[in-house]
Parts: sequence; structure tokens; C-alpha cells
Amino acid sequence: MKNYYIFVMLMFMSFSAWAQTGNIQGVISDENGISVPGATVVIKELSKGAVSDFDGKFTLVDIPEGNYKLVIEYLGYADLEQEVRVVASQTVTVKITLATEDTQLDEVQITGYSIGSQARALNTQKNKQNITNIVSTDQIGKFPDANIGDAVKRIPGITMQVDQGEARNIIVRGLSPQLNSVTLNGSRIPSAEGDNRNVQMDLIPSDMIQTIEV
Repeated sequence: MKNYYIFVMLMFMSFSAWAQTGNIQGVISDENGISVPGATVVIKELSKGAVSDFDGKFTLVDIPEGNYKLVIEYLGYADLEQEVRVVASQTVTVKITLATEDTQLDEVQITGYSIGSQARALNTQKNKQNITNIVSTDQIGKFPDANIGDAVKRIPGITMQVDQGEARNIIVRGLSPQLNSVTLNGSRIPSAEGDNRNVQMDLIPSDMIQTIEV
């Protein structure tokens, strides 16, 4: 009889403990009524939580009777705290609406990178109506050319007349140097020789030239 009495008492105590807990269920949606799946719901006082399913629903079971604060978090939405009261042996239903979080940027920096001068030169060369060769300062800087004469002789179809070891007079596709017209920034360079248009190319430093167009 004593054993039976103890058994009954244990069952009553277990039932009483179970009867003092309840459940929480709810639905999470945004301001437009669209379900929010994957939101975390945590009971602040118990460190117990759940995650909303595809329909925005969640369930928390075996919660001791009392007042609690639910903390709801989801990326892109403002965190929300909502109070809820759990009643023993009952399931309380809550409806949670999350508001989008406005993020203000301090500043937006737009950085542009210009294409290289040789790329621009090739683009200009391609759009020319006449046969033209254009060399930029990028290309000139790749070689140890001290003057324009040394740089120009690397262009296809160009031959230089050498005088005392210097590339002096330019020959364009076999044309006599005396018939050339050399311009600098759109202005023709006068010849040091009075009876022709020869220009001594070795007198112009290569580092002062941005582009060469033939």
C-alpha cells in the first residue's frame, strides 16, 4: 500500500509540473503581409528559441507559465521585441509584423579608371579615314629612345637617315625627307635648311612627346 501511495504521489507531481507549462505559436510577416521565413525568435529570459518556417510560422513548447519578451531578428528588418504571457496548459498565439530597416549610407564613392594612352591611340588610329600609325607615350617609354628620331624609326614604314650616329631625317614610305611636313601641336615646325622642309628629329627629346602620329 505504501508503494502504491508513493507511485501515485510521483505521478501527481509530474502531472503538476507539466500542467504549469504552456506553448507559444505565431506567424511572422512583413509590412505587406508577406511571410518571413528564417526569422529567429528567442525568449529573452530563457535563451530558448525557434526559427520561422517557409510560411513564417514558429512554435515554442514547454514554456513555464509567466510573462516573457520575444526577440525577433531577421536580416534586412529592424529587430523587434514583443511581450507575451504564457498560461499553463494553453497555447498562446502571437502575430508579429516586421518593419524594414532603413540604412543610410554616409557617402558613395565612384572611381573611374581611364584606359591607357596606347589604347586610346589605337582607338584613334582605327577610326582614322587614312592609313595612320599612332604611338603613345606609354609605348615610347618602353624603349630607351632619347629623341623622337629613335622612337619614330620603330613605326612600320618609317626609315631614318642617320647623320653622325643620330636618327635625323625621316623617310615616310620611301618619300624624300625634303617633302615631309612635321607639326607640333598642330603648328608646322620650320626647317633649319632654307631650301627644303627637313626637320632634324634628333633634336626633339622623346620624353616631351605625348603621341606621335604618322
